[in-house]
Amino acid sequence: MEHNNDKTMDRRSFLRGTTLASTGAALGAMTMAGTAGAANTGTPANTESGYDQIASAEIKSKPSLSEAEIAKLPRVKQKLVAPPFAPEHDHVAKGGPKVVEVTITIEEKPWQIDDEAETIALTFHGSVPGPLIVVHEGDYVEVTLENPESNGMEHNVDFHSATGALGGGGLTHVLPGETAIMRWKATKPGAFVYHCAPGGSMIPYHVIKGMNGAVVVLPRDGLTDGRGKAITYDKMYYIGEQDFYVPKDENGEYMKFTEAGEDFSEVMDLARGLIPTHEVFNGKVGALTGDGAMKAKVGEKVLFIHSQANRDCRPHLIGGHWNYSWEAGSFDDIAGRGHETAIIRGGSAGVFHYEFLQPGVYAYVNHNLIEATELGAVAHMVVEGEWDDDLMKQIKKGDES
Repeated sequence: MEHNNDKTMDRRSFLRGTTLASTGAALGAMTMAGTAGAANTGTPANTESGYDQIASAEIKSKPSLSEAEIAKLPRVKQKLVAPPFAPEHDHVAKGGPKVVEVTITIEEKPWQIDDEAETIALTFHGSVPGPLIVVHEGDYVEVTLENPESNGMEHNVDFHSATGALGGGGLTHVLPGETAIMRWKATKPGAFVYHCAPGGSMIPYHVIKGMNGAVVVLPRDGLTDGRGKAITYDKMYYIGEQDFYVPKDENGEYMKFTEAGEDFSEVMDLARGLIPTHEVFNGKVGALTGDGAMKAKVGEKVLFIHSQANRDCRPHLIGGHWNYSWEAGSFDDIAGRGHETAIIRGGSAGVFHYEFLQPGVYAYVNHNLIEATELGAVAHMVVEGEWDDDLMKQIKKGDES
């Protein structure tokens, strides 16, 4: 679909103006609320009670460092890798807290979802989902968000793992050519979503165009089942489930666009029906099958991180039962045992642990089987090793009398 340059520039200006106005209104409301609280009491308004008070006390009880003290902490750069892989990390924290430096470059790029459908994806660091970030409780995460001049839209990032209004979204707005730096403290252990949230209708638009990822905050002493038993793993894989809404023309053909934001009206009209055209793992139909399949060996323990920034989903490993599961993503929870299927709430991430006991090709699916078989939410886990007849044995082939 061709559009003239003047119209494209007008649309870019409109998109930027809309998101800035929406964010400005939200930040203005926050500022006024904070000012009113201070005027009435001399301190920010505090209406905590019951559980909220306990939860707040837990965060406040953790060591609070001054800027001078934070400046003296060791700094490490985390090398981001494309999903389903996880960055190098220690299972148990070594030493005290660190400042973990993460640089994320935003890429707006053509994206092939399957053989017929394509879109202009909005991505964190060039992948759908964005890279997994792994830190430890108590660490400080310093995020540099780069929006290259070659991009056409405004972006930001909301970390569900962060404590503070808008998850840092109000502090990270970047127009093309701009860079923002924001630091947040990892106070809660678990797995969490991050996503772009520029404001208004641009929030769902950016998320369903691929702009989401996940953070894992490990306990400093490593994972446990919540009952005192340490949990180890040999591999960590990250599966980001993505719903796409690709509009079709009057002939039933998928529409093609050339600029980020150019399809805003068509995509949002379709998305309001809440029926995705594609529901996929890691951005594409078949991204985690064939050459892209995840791999393990019999006896290896695998930790799966599964996120969905927009819709509920139902991870299931066909032929296995999670040894341990943190369905809501919080490592403060007592781990579930032996669950067959989990539910990931839209806008969250879950964690699942499994030790493979048999070789073969396992299907990892969204067990809404329509979404798995018809829309693309299928991955494969290829496991090598010796077969155990005690666990499963074919007694008679189907074609034998």
